Amino acid sequence: MKISGFDHFVLTVASIDKTVAFYERVLGMQAETFGEGRMALKFADQKVNLHEAGRPFSPHANDPAPGSGDFCLIVDDVAAAKTHIQACGVVVSQGPVARTGAQGSITSIYLRDPDGNLIELAQYD
Repeated sequence: MKISGFDHFVLTVASIDKTVAFYERVLGMQAETFGEGRMALKFADQKVNLHEAGRPFSPHANDPAPGSGDFCLIVDDVAAAKTHIQACGVVVSQGPVARTGAQGSITSIYLRDPDGNLIELAQYD
């Protein structure tokens, strides 16, 4: 077996509406309804499926909870991303800082979504 990449991941959130509004406005993702009224956030060739706390779809993580996510997204220009995020009124909690990504050295900034999930935005050096 050989894994070739990610298709999607799931975030458990307190409010689907607040989460969609944040990710559309701040990160430029697009909301998509699929299945039987489920919601996802699309970007590039991937998506983030959203589960509302207390109403998870089966199967799900053993202990799904809002604010337990921690993930990194790649951007073209981390400095421009920082400027945009701050213009949206969102706090950049750290960065730019040097880190190591899956394919080498990256420069990263960190912010949190409305549930407190940690979002790392990174640019390959």
